[in-house]
Amino acid sequence: MSVKDTRHRTSSLARLRQNTGGELLAEFLGTAVLILLGCGSVAVALAGLPGSGRQIDAFGPGNWLIIVFGWGLAVVFGVYVAGGVSGAHINPAVTLAFAVRRKFSWAKVVPYWIAQLLGAFAGAAVVYAVYADAINAFNAAEGFADRAESVPSFSIFATFPAEYFGGGVWGPLVDQIVGTAILVMLIAALIDSRNMSPQNNFGPWVIGFVVTAIGLSFGTNAGYAINPARDFGPRLLAYFAGWGEAALPGNGDWFSNYWWIPILGPLVGGVVGILIYDLFIGQVLKARETLEGVEGPPAGRVPEPTDATETRRSE
Repeated sequence: MSVKDTRHRTSSLARLRQNTGGELLAEFLGTAVLILLGCGSVAVALAGLPGSGRQIDAFGPGNWLIIVFGWGLAVVFGVYVAGGVSGAHINPAVTLAFAVRRKFSWAKVVPYWIAQLLGAFAGAAVVYAVYADAINAFNAAEGFADRAESVPSFSIFATFPAEYFGGGVWGPLVDQIVGTAILVMLIAALIDSRNMSPQNNFGPWVIGFVVTAIGLSFGTNAGYAINPARDFGPRLLAYFAGWGEAALPGNGDWFSNYWWIPILGPLVGGVVGILIYDLFIGQVLKARETLEGVEGPPAGRVPEPTDATETRRSE
């Protein structure tokens, strides 16, 4: 290869990284980090600790705390990785919501979704490679001769609904809509510089705490996927790794054809969440900014009356 060809190739890669290609790389890696640490925490709680000889007594509900805080920290570091390049959506529901209400380019929506899905699949593949022995030991200890029968080990990668829904669709779907609406509504609040947004270097931690709070308050209903890529990417990996119908179409003893609910529910919920924020808060902040050209008050303050407003009242 000539020097000229090398320079041309380097220049092309630089242009790719400077534009949307760089954003897609960031979304891929940020989502991969999310899944590495998130699914990894589930693997620790379910198969790693019990089979490692490091757990003397069963943790019981304490395992849920490992999972909830694991996912919260996964979000923190996924956002730190990608935030400076792409804004760290690392969630198709966030990307769609920002396209609907934050002037995010519609032309980038599908490419972002693809990058997020591929990143999630790659992250799940690494978790599987690291924990395959622990998963096999867990299934053997629990008496699962066929991996496809082991919904518990499948849950390392993707979600399923609680038994109390009785196989119904509406309960898990509403749960995913509500959970994702809360997530996106709070993200919208935390990144709104007109509101009480944290500083950039602390923002990822607060968003991680949001996910932790959702896991603590809504997680047991349907595993709080609240992210189509987080569920479907690892679900694809689980399907190819031998979990069969438990992964796709998502069948178990008390649920069937579940795969689409953690996709549709979050996409709807994300749009609902950002619309709620804009209706109740965003439009108020905008109105204060544009009122008679007067600068809006500090966050949490009611506007002081001006001469113009006093004149209108007297009229």
